[in-house]
Amino acid sequence: MQNPSVNQLLRSPTLLLAFGFGSGLSPKAPGTFGTLMALPFWWLLQPLPPLWYLAVVAVAAVVGFYLCGAASRALGVHDHGGIVWDEMVGYWLTMFMAPAGWGWALYGFVLFRLFDIAKPQPIGWVDRRVHGGVGIMLDDILAAVYAAVILQLTALWMG
Repeated sequence: MQNPSVNQLLRSPTLLLAFGFGSGLSPKAPGTFGTLMALPFWWLLQPLPPLWYLAVVAVAAVVGFYLCGAASRALGVHDHGGIVWDEMVGYWLTMFMAPAGWGWALYGFVLFRLFDIAKPQPIGWVDRRVHGGVGIMLDDILAAVYAAVILQLTALWMG
């Protein structure tokens, strides 16, 4: 199925959120644009204490299980490329306790996109075998964990 229209997104809060406030409508690299949409939200989340930050991201992930599954069913396509809520949550998780600054934000962005695109194991297995909203979210959560570990190790090494 093709991307929903802007009007369809505006009429459906589920699609609007799942499509990253419209960023998932990009004809090229919607996952990258969805991750870019996560940046201003991360900037707002960054000053939170770690427990609150993680709580917000956990709630966003649980909401994402529903959003991504509902959007997928509405569109009749499992993991439609325009569904980017999972990329947004993945980026926020990548950036958990990351050092402040745009350089780190860019580094986290690149790491997350690399792991999300390359899908090393077990990410690739999850992407192929776990379906529904949980499957759509889970491969990005795993990519975020990989990216976050590399980011944190880099920060320690540079520290």
